[in-house]
Amino acid sequence: MRVLIAGAGSVGRSIARELLGHGHEVALIDRNPAAMRIASVAEADWLLADACEPSALAEAQVEDADVVVAATGDDKVNLVVSLLAKTEFGVPRVVARVNNPKNEWMFDEAWGVDVQVSTPRIMTSLVEEAVTVGDLVRIFRFHQSGASMHELTLPADSPVVGALVGSLRWPTDTVLAAVIREDRPFTPTPDDTLEAGDELLFVVAAAALESDLSELQQMLAPARGAT
Repeated sequence: MRVLIAGAGSVGRSIARELLGHGHEVALIDRNPAAMRIASVAEADWLLADACEPSALAEAQVEDADVVVAATGDDKVNLVVSLLAKTEFGVPRVVARVNNPKNEWMFDEAWGVDVQVSTPRIMTSLVEEAVTVGDLVRIFRFHQSGASMHELTLPADSPVVGALVGSLRWPTDTVLAAVIREDRPFTPTPDDTLEAGDELLFVVAAAALESDLSELQQMLAPARGAT
């Protein structure tokens, strides 16, 4: 697989090293001469140019790329690169870095983005998931469908502790996808019993309302609030 990465900063170089380690062909493009640390990722192709310019992308042979990764520290640049890669060059897959969570709503198909990666959002979710018990926490959102993954660790006083999965009726557009118990994940069956400390992973459709999430929270841990 050939991958073109726009942005040769620490994030772009880290992605490049990982991809090269998995046997992929990688090219890095950046307009900043200070970012040209070629020796740090010597196996990659490098180009000093502005990825927001179609001519620069053409020089980087973006039309041959299977994936373009817009990984700069500037959301405006990442949006422009994504749009050009998808609309002008027909790149099959475009992955874009979101630096400011407030800009997440723009990183969609209209801007050529197939997958958005918001590091601040992911880190916030991981921190919340690590320190909360009984709070419903959104882990991530599936870009194509708009569905989201939510996690809740059952507290000992949850009303569903001891209940059979098959006896519970989840809110509309909500599916219990997995349970993690003592570090071992499994797919729940109707005959499984929920236990205190279980980590429940729910997939919630994009059509679900905030009231559906509140209902789910109340089912699992009424004394707490959804995040």
